[in-house]
Amino acid sequence: MSITPIPPLDRLQAATAVLAAKRRTGLAWADLGRAIDRSTEWTTAALLGQHPLTAEQAAALGSALELDAPVVEALELPPVRGAHVVDTSEPIVYRLQEMVQVYGRTISELVREEFGDGIVSAIDFEMDLRRVEDPKGDRVVITLNGKFLPYRSW
Repeated sequence: MSITPIPPLDRLQAATAVLAAKRRTGLAWADLGRAIDRSTEWTTAALLGQHPLTAEQAAALGSALELDAPVVEALELPPVRGAHVVDTSEPIVYRLQEMVQVYGRTISELVREEFGDGIVSAIDFEMDLRRVEDPKGDRVVITLNGKFLPYRSW
């Protein structure tokens, strides 16, 4: 009888395991951010496969979430970024797309007017999400803070 080795996990499979462990342990994303001294937003993105984690960070998060060794190892793999890893039918993601469809051109025009010809970086970037209480219904404030990178002539 031969033993078939279990293939290593990838980052997307690790993200699924993280979500299950988060539900099982009852930890909040903020708890996990504090475990590695990073922002809630960055840590969440990293655990969902969008940012690299060091061996130390993966081990700390694995311990907090009580993850098996193969999942912790997969958290150290390179990130998997791109449209194919985002469920655009998820209602919040869909509405964010709608916001960009409605206001994307406006944002582009206002950035160009204020900064010149260039882009807003998603590499040198920070995000913050917070609740603002409002008597008509609480508000979600999402701050996208990216470095302006001008196009250059050569």
